[in-house]
Amino acid sequence: MIKLKRVYDKASPDDGLRILVERLWPRGIKKENAKIDLWFKEVAPSNELRKWFSHDPKKWLEFKEKYYEELNKNREAIEKLLDIVKNKKDVTLIYSSKDKEHNNAVALKEYLENFL
Repeated sequence: MIKLKRVYDKASPDDGLRILVERLWPRGIKKENAKIDLWFKEVAPSNELRKWFSHDPKKWLEFKEKYYEELNKNREAIEKLLDIVKNKKDVTLIYSSKDKEHNNAVALKEYLENFL
């Protein structure tokens, strides 16, 4: 089961394996306090795509399309992440965006679930 959570929200045992899926470390969070089990920046959107999107909901569908194209070209990292998800009971993708509906973790979860 894949869950989503903001890095700024309190960690919980129910989170299972906590995987940060951001290219940049979140602002204002110390690494020792984040309770991140794995920082998997390889599956985060490219810097160019991240900057272009800028969490604009009007660009959401186009962002997902472009992001999925990037993920399709990154099969090795996706296969590794899928193996992790398939072998763990609970996995939580951790993100930093304030927008809980339009962010890369939401898109990545949707993308991964197509393979599960």
